[in-house]
Amino acid sequence: MSTAPRDPHRPVAHLRPPRNWINDPNGLVFHDGHYHVFHQYNPSGATHANMHWGHFRSPDLLSWEPLPIALSPTPGGVDADGCFSGNAVSDGDRLVAFYSANRWDRSPQHQPVATAVSHDGGRTFSRRGQLAVPTWPEDCTMYRDPYVWRDGERWRMLVGAALADGRGAALLYESPDLETWTYLGPFDARAQEPVAGTDLHTGEGWECPQYLPPHSGRPGALIFSAWNHHDGARCVTALVGEEHGNAFEAGAPAFVDHGPDCYAPALLRAPGDRWLLWGWSPEAREGDWAVADGWSGVLTLPREISVAADGTLHQQPASELLALRGESALHAEGVANGPQPVELGSVGRAFDLTARLEATGTASLRLITGPGEYLDIRLDADAGELVVDRDHASLDPRAHGGSYRMPCPTGRPVELRLVVDHSLAELFLTTTGQVLTLRFYPTGDGPWRLEARTAPGARLSHAVDAWELLPLVVKEPSAGPELPEGQPT
Repeated sequence: MSTAPRDPHRPVAHLRPPRNWINDPNGLVFHDGHYHVFHQYNPSGATHANMHWGHFRSPDLLSWEPLPIALSPTPGGVDADGCFSGNAVSDGDRLVAFYSANRWDRSPQHQPVATAVSHDGGRTFSRRGQLAVPTWPEDCTMYRDPYVWRDGERWRMLVGAALADGRGAALLYESPDLETWTYLGPFDARAQEPVAGTDLHTGEGWECPQYLPPHSGRPGALIFSAWNHHDGARCVTALVGEEHGNAFEAGAPAFVDHGPDCYAPALLRAPGDRWLLWGWSPEAREGDWAVADGWSGVLTLPREISVAADGTLHQQPASELLALRGESALHAEGVANGPQPVELGSVGRAFDLTARLEATGTASLRLITGPGEYLDIRLDADAGELVVDRDHASLDPRAHGGSYRMPCPTGRPVELRLVVDHSLAELFLTTTGQVLTLRFYPTGDGPWRLEARTAPGARLSHAVDAWELLPLVVKEPSAGPELPEGQPT
């Protein structure tokens, strides 16, 4: 399922439909032997409008089948202006989807909870005749994005909210049967506070709340996307803590992703008590460019996520994705410590790289994508930071720039994994379990090269391996009346 001619910026190993707009991953669930990934989808164009739920499923995270559009707005109905974000649960032989029902004439910031049920593995859904949660607490200035999970013999649900007193919140509900829901109050709520000592904060409201329950004596994590109606700044945040009754008590907020281009991540409970996370990676370029190309947005790699013994979040690409490594692209070991860069070798536009770096001072790996174009991954051993700088990553002025950083331990080697897929880079700091996601848009059409570089007086010992990144296998959809809009015939 590729465009012709090949779009040089369209990822091949990340999930998205062939055309049009996507955003939040929704309804992530393992059901009937398949991983189901729903997502926000506009079948009519590459702009944020006309929200439906698109749908893929896979037995192994490598081979994907596009299924018919799962949810569409109902003209004149409770979701007439969009089926917004939510999740899905597996209950026996049925899939039950919970989503935010949008009507602009109801409220631009309040979407009550609606439900739909599938008895055929997600190929078709039937809506419940009435809203599951028709109203919201009076003190909510924003309300949307249900997240439902089973807790023993009961079901629980979080809904993202902004409260009139200025706090962001995840509101807690409970049900014995997925039908009747009782409001229990805020699961957690707090005023805006800085995240990890940066200028970003926890937001006026909390979108897309997700819950990673405590496991094996380790704490749980409440994950949410910090929404700000006024200044627009946003980030993905985690609170790690413990449940006490119907409340969650947690410490200081931490980043789920240190980059600018991951938002609205969602969780999937996989077999064997493994948890996976996908996020939405929006475009980091002007909208008219994406519209001209006919597509916008992509889902991140599926990531295994857990809370470590020290209470920090750890993420890594799902282990199945090692099967996407193709032929070896390069292997380089050595030391860089002079004014001239050290050539490491060539890579394609999609590659999976591992590196072990030991630096004194400031040193970097530079991905050169064309004359005057490069993406820098800079290790500042003195400051204890790993910085990704895309200020020179595109000669097209419509591409966004900026540099982004995450803490990095000092006094020991740094191990990282970098997955680059055309316009998407995901950097996993294996040493700490942190991740940074960003988009970049090279314009050069020549081969890409890697260099090791050092600042004056610095030294970098490096061992780098890279492999070709193979594309996902995406089956052609079935022909006929149930073919999803926007899919090729």
